[in-house]
Amino acid sequence: MSITERLLASLRAERADAAVREVCVGAFWTAVALKTDPPRCGLASTLRSEVHEGPPVRDAGRLLEKRALELAALLRSTSPVEASIGMAAVNALLEVAEEACLEVNAEEVIVEKGAGKKVAIVGHFPFIPRVRRVADTVWVLEQRPRGDDLPAAAAPQVIPQADVVAITGTALINHTFEELVALCRPEAYVLVLGGSAPLSPLLFDYGVDAIAGTQVIDVPAVLRAVSQGATFRQIPGKRLLTMKR
Repeated sequence: MSITERLLASLRAERADAAVREVCVGAFWTAVALKTDPPRCGLASTLRSEVHEGPPVRDAGRLLEKRALELAALLRSTSPVEASIGMAAVNALLEVAEEACLEVNAEEVIVEKGAGKKVAIVGHFPFIPRVRRVADTVWVLEQRPRGDDLPAAAAPQVIPQADVVAITGTALINHTFEELVALCRPEAYVLVLGGSAPLSPLLFDYGVDAIAGTQVIDVPAVLRAVSQGATFRQIPGKRLLTMKR
């Protein structure tokens, strides 16, 4: 069973039947809010592709008619925008074991674990210059490389060399997660990070050591910011949590 199917199967049935309050597909982030008590909301990066055929969201304008699990099932989609909506719905539905989490962000974990080591980072993050100052070697893999980034296609050459591997949660949206973790050496420290990353212990079954994700604590504030084109750092009303194996 794929990680997508395992995540969907892990969602609690009674909550998965919840009605959908709002679906907001912003310029950078997507948010899905549910009509639960208390209200729940999940985030995911808004991914796009210029090569996908057909409308990016087939039921655009009718998504509020669906139940929460129906939206979460969009994570299976080959349309990046639909899969982004699905990931946000999964994150809204996940039961996060807060007692197993620390309020530590991914940057601190990578800097600590990567000092003097070879680090591969899948995704271009703002903290990369800080990691470069402490690590022996830093490779950044990106779908759309910029500056010193390497193309995503270089992953099979780079990741097996790394002592620390940080994988963006968007790998679960574009369905490359399992391919990427399979490239990691057994002794490598593997972190999945970002607002899209699901705080689910299921990821530990794939050799992941830590998950640095996000919990929404102020639903209206998050929806307002996402709808107005906020970047991740501009979104208020969230907690940065890290779950370790």
